[in-house]
Amino acid sequence: MKLKPFKLERYFDKYEFSVKHLLSSSDSQPLTQEEVLQMAGPDELNLWNNLGLGYTESKGLPVLREEIAKLYKNTSASQVLVVTPEEGIFITMSCLLKKDDHIISTFPGYQSLYEVADGIGCEITKWHPEEKNGWRFSPEFLNENIKPSTKAIIFNFPHNPTGYLPSQKEFSQIIDIARQHNLWVFSDEMYRFLEFNAEDRLPSACEVYEKAITLCGMSKSFGMPGIRIGWLITQDGEFCQELVSFKDYTTICSSAPSEVLALIGLKSKEKILLRQFAIVNNNLKIAEEFFRKYPNLFSWIKPKAGTISFPKLLFTDDAFEFCETLVQKIGIMLLPSTVYDYGNNHVRFAFGRKSMQEALKLFEGYLKENVINKV
Repeated sequence: MKLKPFKLERYFDKYEFSVKHLLSSSDSQPLTQEEVLQMAGPDELNLWNNLGLGYTESKGLPVLREEIAKLYKNTSASQVLVVTPEEGIFITMSCLLKKDDHIISTFPGYQSLYEVADGIGCEITKWHPEEKNGWRFSPEFLNENIKPSTKAIIFNFPHNPTGYLPSQKEFSQIIDIARQHNLWVFSDEMYRFLEFNAEDRLPSACEVYEKAITLCGMSKSFGMPGIRIGWLITQDGEFCQELVSFKDYTTICSSAPSEVLALIGLKSKEKILLRQFAIVNNNLKIAEEFFRKYPNLFSWIKPKAGTISFPKLLFTDDAFEFCETLVQKIGIMLLPSTVYDYGNNHVRFAFGRKSMQEALKLFEGYLKENVINKV
């Protein structure tokens, strides 16, 4: 398998740990290890203090898998496989797809959702959103593009980078289409639980469809990306075992300390999610006010969930050059749409971290000095 460079990750590698201000981070405010351990109950603290640093179970720490299963309806620990989130995409595509299979994938998106399939030799149809309709992904597109060779529909809701979330009705349509054509579904749900209106939260694909594989984890909504813990869930026991067997060729097992930290986090999920939502919701209001002030500079569609949005730049036709100039002159990192291979007019704008407000003030000052007077 020959994989193309991961453009988003290569761009982050250039600047993420050297710039002063990040306005493009996809996660919510990261917790510290001390904050997590302060939430530990007696059993978890005992587990942490007496943790052996040997190999762990390939499927994941049993009590962690049980805690993950509680997030989903009618789901047992036996249906859960603990993985690194990126690994979950790689092993699923490697087990599910073969050369000349056809997939339909939401686009733009996290590159590995379709790039691994391309490396396998699959035919890929990109499911583009309708920007004029609030970044809507039309379910009708699926019926129009399914072929005899179609193997799977791959989607990411809440969506990275637009923050779009389908309605309950549209999501049911998507699942019904997959079921009618006996297709697999891979559902990237990394931003689940950060819906701005809780009533908009969709059921997990693994709860409603027997041929669905759900990916989620601690990186986004739970503010713990550094522990590198995620999970795959599917009702199909045979396919789950295929995933476990393939994992023998990737990480084999997860980090023992990371599993315990994830367990503590999930047992305190209500507290963590309230904390994260308060930060995100406050920042979103500030971002909304900012974009309302500059309608001649940005076309911004308010997201429905998550920590990121995808405004269009109206003052330049070269988002990449603007982002490069911005990061080099004042140390603010935005993410140009070129890293998604989605033209050169949009940027990923993030509002999940406490530092957003400081960065936004600096960004606004730069615009006033270098852009507004020239438009």
